[in-house]
Amino acid sequence: MNKSENNYKKFLLLWAGELISSIGGGLTSFGLGIYIFQKTGSASGMAFMTLLAFLPGLLLKVPAGVLADRYDRRLLMMIGDGCSGLGVLFILLCMMRGEAELWQIYLGVIISSVFSALLEPAYTATITDILTKEQYSKANGLVSMAGSARYLFSPVIAGFLLAVSDIKLILIIDIGTFFLTILSAAVVRKNLETKPIEVEASFVESIKEGWKAVTVKKGLFLLIVISSVITLFMGVFQVLAEPFVLSFSNAKVLGIVETVAASGMLVTSVILGIKGIKKNYANKLTLGLMIAGFGMSGFAMLQNVYVAGTFGFLFFAALPIANNSLDYLARTNIPDELQGRAWGFIGFISQSGYVLAYGLSGVIADGIGNLTGGGVGKGASITIIISGILLAVIALAMGSVKSIRKLEE
Repeated sequence: MNKSENNYKKFLLLWAGELISSIGGGLTSFGLGIYIFQKTGSASGMAFMTLLAFLPGLLLKVPAGVLADRYDRRLLMMIGDGCSGLGVLFILLCMMRGEAELWQIYLGVIISSVFSALLEPAYTATITDILTKEQYSKANGLVSMAGSARYLFSPVIAGFLLAVSDIKLILIIDIGTFFLTILSAAVVRKNLETKPIEVEASFVESIKEGWKAVTVKKGLFLLIVISSVITLFMGVFQVLAEPFVLSFSNAKVLGIVETVAASGMLVTSVILGIKGIKKNYANKLTLGLMIAGFGMSGFAMLQNVYVAGTFGFLFFAALPIANNSLDYLARTNIPDELQGRAWGFIGFISQSGYVLAYGLSGVIADGIGNLTGGGVGKGASITIIISGILLAVIALAMGSVKSIRKLEE
């Protein structure tokens, strides 16, 4: 496939669709989190919802990656985006009949997660399809910005919507975003030449090839494994930041704090989208993760919205640097024809840390809160601070690993 400068415009259209999808998904995630916290009063309920939203997609990443190398990637994106809206629609219908039960919310979240699993490997591999290596860093900055939208725009929008309406309006808006994202993928698919896919290997053999692609280089595999530990600590912050702030504030203030914090990712993503990163990816990966760990710990030091917003800004500002560097080190060490199935394995391994975080962080925070007598806020604070310190330590140790640094060669 000829990767021309015009293809960057097609990427921008595809990215715009995912930006809208991210905002819609963030609205629903924020709204359902508040809804469950108000019903249960614990961090465990919110954490369990996050786990159910994540786990099916994680388990399906590898087969979804193989599908991305065997079938039309843009079509898979359309199917994944469109059908994931069925879960949100199910929750909406349950709420329109009365107050939704927790199991109904959990079921709808699972349905969305299953179909969303088709999206990520196909989207990531499509970026490799249409862009040159020189464009990767700039594109990754924009991808990080789209990912930050669920934290930057969604919380404050959802906070104000909940102040004037209820969760049903948020779900309706999210469902509407699916049509726009499908349309953007359809337009790109129509105007982008798709190289014919010749399937010779069996499905199982394709999976083996994907595994070989991520394990053939020691540094690449080690980087992916370490990433799973990093996502463990980041997952703790993702789950417990909301109940921590809610323990001394309300949903509207929480939305503002999350937006202020996530604006750090916007600032850095814009800079990376314009300039990109040219060299020293391993060093910048270490630096970004260490700053993120420092920001995590500072976020939960005091029950103060200004402190939380400031250190949250620092945490999110560091993420695009780390994500951009990690993405480049992995992407440039995998053959183009194996990108889909390789990213399926990369996603499965590196994000497995989230499973432990989502499954245990809420329980740990509630337990510490009961033990200290400080409630869920105190428990969340202690857990977040410890996780931030450990993240910084792991990042510092990773920076000295020679096999990871050699990936830049």
